[in-house]
Amino acid sequence: MSFRQAQEPSLRLTSTTDVRIFRVMSRPSNKEQLLSDGLRLVHQRGFGASSVRDIVQAAGVPQGSFTNHFASKEAFGLEILERYREMTSAAVSATLRNDGLPPLRRLRAWIDGQLEYLRKEDMRRGCLYGNLSAEASEESDAIRTRVASVFAENQASVAYCLEAAIEAGELAPKTDVQELGGFIVSSLQGAILVAKSQRSPIPVERFRRVLFQRLLPRSTHAANRRSRRVGR
Repeated sequence: MSFRQAQEPSLRLTSTTDVRIFRVMSRPSNKEQLLSDGLRLVHQRGFGASSVRDIVQAAGVPQGSFTNHFASKEAFGLEILERYREMTSAAVSATLRNDGLPPLRRLRAWIDGQLEYLRKEDMRRGCLYGNLSAEASEESDAIRTRVASVFAENQASVAYCLEAAIEAGELAPKTDVQELGGFIVSSLQGAILVAKSQRSPIPVERFRRVLFQRLLPRSTHAANRRSRRVGR
């Protein structure tokens, strides 16, 4: 051993040290814990009914962690809203804006996906956008504005899908996609709200059935093609 090696402290790590370091590195940050568990709590209980104390207890982190990461409860609400939006935007990309699928099939898949998500909690949670719109709009103008912008984004995606349906001959050429898109988004939100209060999927299922069987203006070309198939 050289003189230099004899003077330097040992840098070898024991297996116990390795495990301790791994646990620290793999443990979620307090902010991540607050966002994931806080989002779950707010979705279950509501924004107004979830205090900061409730949120930190659900996350299992110290009380001071909340103020370390969020300037206010409103700031926290905006961040969980963005977290929820990431999830719903992925669903929109896979359905409404997925050009690899027939347009009206995309629209049905988008609605079916939301219904499946709602059923996982027996219709108890509803949609976070609708929940926040109903209860937080008067408390926070920032949250209200952000929810409104998400609804506008969804309406644009539905209109994009409907425009593709016109080009594919699935809808009548003169269909007002903006008007119809706005109707679909607002009516679906209303159906979800009623389904939550009734603890039943029936309102959303009824909306889907009436939309596809009664309201979507079919093109003459599509109707003729459908009648020919039936007549064979």
